[in-house]
Amino acid sequence: MQKILVIQTAFIGDVVLATALVEKLVKFFPEAEIDFLVRKGNESLLQNNPHINEILIWNKKENKIRNLLKMLFSIRKKKYDLLVNTQRFFATGLLTAFSGAKQTFGFDKNPLSFLFTHSIKHIISKQNGIKHEVERNNDLVSSFTDETFTRPKLYPSDNDFMAVQAYSKQAFVTMTPGSVWFTKKYPVEKWIELIHNFPANYKIFLLGGKENTAECEDIKNRAANLNVEVLAGKLSFLQSAALMKNATMNYVNDSAPLHFASAVNAPVTAIFCSTVPAFGFTPLSDNSFIIETTEKLSCRPCGLHGYKACPQKHFKCALTIDSNRLLEPLKKMQQHV
Repeated sequence: MQKILVIQTAFIGDVVLATALVEKLVKFFPEAEIDFLVRKGNESLLQNNPHINEILIWNKKENKIRNLLKMLFSIRKKKYDLLVNTQRFFATGLLTAFSGAKQTFGFDKNPLSFLFTHSIKHIISKQNGIKHEVERNNDLVSSFTDETFTRPKLYPSDNDFMAVQAYSKQAFVTMTPGSVWFTKKYPVEKWIELIHNFPANYKIFLLGGKENTAECEDIKNRAANLNVEVLAGKLSFLQSAALMKNATMNYVNDSAPLHFASAVNAPVTAIFCSTVPAFGFTPLSDNSFIIETTEKLSCRPCGLHGYKACPQKHFKCALTIDSNRLLEPLKKMQQHV
């Protein structure tokens, strides 16, 4: 039986997208033991995944170096046959290079890639269009699997679906206004405009983490719409994914909830402000829509992740997106019901 480790210790959305590797690997190695390494706080994303043998957790916020070395020793004891590192940073490069695994696969942009048994070219875009992050990750394993596109997948449990069942008594949509990066966030005033113009027969749930609760409450109060309910900080990752799966539409920024929708094949409208779809983080659901400014802005994109404030101080990439455009995907969905 082969033992395989997948490493992705970055942000929530990155972990979700890396689950596509698990789906691919299990198809080719159904008897393998597949472990997955994440940063502390992201482990609940992988709960209930029937293909993951063990979730390894690295605490990066406390005693980072000491915990990294402890993780290295733990990995070496497990004697992996294959190790797949999706990241391009020194720390995970260290874990990969000195893991003791028989074969190690990682991107050539990792500073320690010269110590991997297989260094894979990291390609941002294809000549004929967007190269999705899932495709980039698949490049790591395509030499011993295939090049077929495999979607990421989350596994909300029956209990997760039961926990949100009460919210599904009428047609509803979800909106997740938050993001780690300010310039990825559709402005609060725009969310309020959207809610003001939203069809009255839909319940609107505002999602996010505890850190987003105050902002969501502000949107609810200023929108003065009785159909709005704040669930930010009240649901787990998988409960949020379960709710999104049964929504008529899910409105998200270019952020982790976009990938939640992809991983449960939920309808989604993704708003791209400072970032662009060409970076390869577009939605993958059957019913996916992308909204971005129609203005030609020389400053867009301003960075892969965005910033804490608009570098040009005008934030036109977000403010020039008419909130009424976000209603168009909903109308398209209704036409196909």
